[in-house]
Amino acid sequence: MDERNQTARERREQQHNRGLRFPRGPLGSRFGLLWIIIGLIVFYNVYALLRPDSSGPQPEVAYSSFVQAVERGFVSQATIAGQTVEGQFNQPLRIANGVVYFPDEPLPEAVAGSAVREVTRFRTVIPENTQPEVAQLLQEHGVLFSARASGGASLPSLLLSVLPFVFLIGLLVLLGRNLSRGQQNVFSFGRSRARVYDVERPQVTFADVAGEEEAKAELAQVVDFLKNPAKYHRIGARLPRGVLLIGPPGTGKTLLARAVAGEAGVPFFSVSASEFVEMFVGVGASRVRDLFERAKAQAPSIIFIDELDAVGRQRFAGLGVGNDEREQTLNQLLVEMDGFEAHTDVVVIAATNRPDVLDPALLRPGRFDRQVVVGLPDKRGRAAILRIHTRGIPIAPDVDLDALAAATPGFSGADLANLVNEAALVAARRGKEVVDRSDFEEALDKILLGTTRSLLMSEEERRLVAYHEAGHAVVAYFTPGSDPLRKISIVPRGRALGVTVQAPEEDRFNYTRNQLLGRLAVLLGGRAAEQLVFNEVTTGAQNDLKEATQLARRMVGLWGMSEELGPVYLGLGEQHVFLGREIVQDHSIGTTTLDRADQAVRRLLDEAMERAERILREHRAELDRLAELLIAEETVGPEKIREVLGEQPVATVDER
Repeated sequence: MDERNQTARERREQQHNRGLRFPRGPLGSRFGLLWIIIGLIVFYNVYALLRPDSSGPQPEVAYSSFVQAVERGFVSQATIAGQTVEGQFNQPLRIANGVVYFPDEPLPEAVAGSAVREVTRFRTVIPENTQPEVAQLLQEHGVLFSARASGGASLPSLLLSVLPFVFLIGLLVLLGRNLSRGQQNVFSFGRSRARVYDVERPQVTFADVAGEEEAKAELAQVVDFLKNPAKYHRIGARLPRGVLLIGPPGTGKTLLARAVAGEAGVPFFSVSASEFVEMFVGVGASRVRDLFERAKAQAPSIIFIDELDAVGRQRFAGLGVGNDEREQTLNQLLVEMDGFEAHTDVVVIAATNRPDVLDPALLRPGRFDRQVVVGLPDKRGRAAILRIHTRGIPIAPDVDLDALAAATPGFSGADLANLVNEAALVAARRGKEVVDRSDFEEALDKILLGTTRSLLMSEEERRLVAYHEAGHAVVAYFTPGSDPLRKISIVPRGRALGVTVQAPEEDRFNYTRNQLLGRLAVLLGGRAAEQLVFNEVTTGAQNDLKEATQLARRMVGLWGMSEELGPVYLGLGEQHVFLGREIVQDHSIGTTTLDRADQAVRRLLDEAMERAERILREHRAELDRLAELLIAEETVGPEKIREVLGEQPVATVDER
């Protein structure tokens, strides 16, 4: 697979190096040569008209002035063509209104001014049947003359006569092209904008996807059907029409769909659900029909619809009016997936991170009857993802990808790819040839904590921040079952003046009540330290209070962990997509119950505050030492934290 990707990449680079692309427009179109010819003709004729000694049209002179000029010896050469005589003076002469004024003649006052110009060439019309007399006149005065057949035209005159027709033809061609292009846009308005990935292009396979082994095993059946459809048709089996990939953003849903197409070797139609919806009603439905027709024509094939919730939301959910265009598009999608016409060789794969808002008709058997959960990878999956993303990057021997995977719980595949890229950027900025451990640590801090800011804080502010972060750290260190401390810093990062970082030793998918109560105490440890040391509170605890309140509301309203209400689900703390749901749910809960829930939330927060204050009073000496160390060094790692705080209590089974 790597060799195939490398070969395709080299082929693209060679084509790019030897290929010259001209800018689009008249010169780059098929009629570019026509426009060049027209431009040259216009330039030549303008130049011929403006040049004084050009061979273009000469000024007209009266026949009598021509005869006088010949008799006085001012004509050097002439050409007789029918009744026209063209020639050249042996010196510039003045001419006005067809009359030639010789050097020894004064100009009349009536013609003096702008009407007079000097010329060296002339043209005149002689009377009919006087060519012999004119020729004799020229011969008697020693003028070199010639004759040509009448009816001939000079090249400039010919070009001037043809130019309007050429320009008109070019204008008609241009207007025809614009008209045909406009008609094409009008007729293709309802066509699908799906991008087609051919089987001949470099493909993504399951080898390029890590951390989602269960999802890959589920999709392997789809791959086998697309490779060998006859095997399933013989026994009457029918593959699910649709496969819905559900998971948080960045977990690799789109990558999995492309891997299915790469493994199966079939055409892959990729489209975003938002591209179906337009301002005009019926356009989205037309695009859905066109997409499925194109997919059927190349069956077996795969249709991938990203962000399905953009078009598949529940019809008329919540308050307000519905969206006719989106609902018609959804109806057409429902018909195409399970209508009267069967198309068993077209598989629809869709991705969404909000399955709760989808219309129930989409999720019934016969449409998206398979739902594949693409969750966040575990520690082993994160290590495999890091190995994939570091394939083409020189990594130093001191980089432990397994340890890095353990330090990034909750990271998705996109987050890990960003981490590797940020580490490479840090190494390149430092002028290194390889990416070492310090580059990954700085990149991880930048992603988790934000970019460092150069704020000039006073000593009093630095002391406040140091005790605030030390309060979080001391409560976390002496709370059994709390996550280990990884770093404490009072360097401003992002919107925070200081940070206390905790990293679990292993992935957690379920939390006990005691662990959540300990988390509440850790969140309020900074505020408790401010009250204990300075007998004052600051605005620095805003985010801590917000997280603690949300956690307490979930404990009471979602997880039934309060003594006042017991094991009751109230839906408090949930994020509702539709306003109507929240209003209806609030009315389904009595005011007395809501008041008791508020009292339970307040009690949990008060008990967590008392617990944090008790721990800080018992370990006041450790709090002061850690705060002074932070003021001196600004950033403290896990080794120095253990050195300052001493032995950490071990959690018992009940506490966990």
